[in-house]
Amino acid sequence: MDQDSIHMVAASKVPMLKPENGNTTPKTTLVEGVEKVIPSTTAEEKAQRRLDLKARSTLLMGIPNEHQLKFNSIKDAKSLLQAIKKRFGGNAATKKTQRNLLKQQYENFTASSSEVLDQIFDRLQKLISQLEIHGETIS
Repeated sequence: MDQDSIHMVAASKVPMLKPENGNTTPKTTLVEGVEKVIPSTTAEEKAQRRLDLKARSTLLMGIPNEHQLKFNSIKDAKSLLQAIKKRFGGNAATKKTQRNLLKQQYENFTASSSEVLDQIFDRLQKLISQLEIHGETIS
């Protein structure tokens, strides 16, 4: 064995300083003369934060510009979705009208002979899922 290969073998046996499982080494910050340890985060936590940020951004893109400032202060996607539903969900009368229209569409559902069975099924499934969203059961 030459000298370089001996060093490589020895180095491979030394524990690596690389963090395991996506964890980062603990970081510290100095706040008003006191050293604080910032807790390390796992790769799963980072991925979950990234997904939440993506969901929140997607919800904000769907809000009309004149309402953006009202919803921009909400930091997580779940709370944002609840606030959007509350604000834009409509009142009881509109919901009842929409539910009745969906029920009529379901009762009068027809398929043309030019449609493929998959298309008919998809249209019916979409209608059923909309009814379920509005709290209707199909009997």
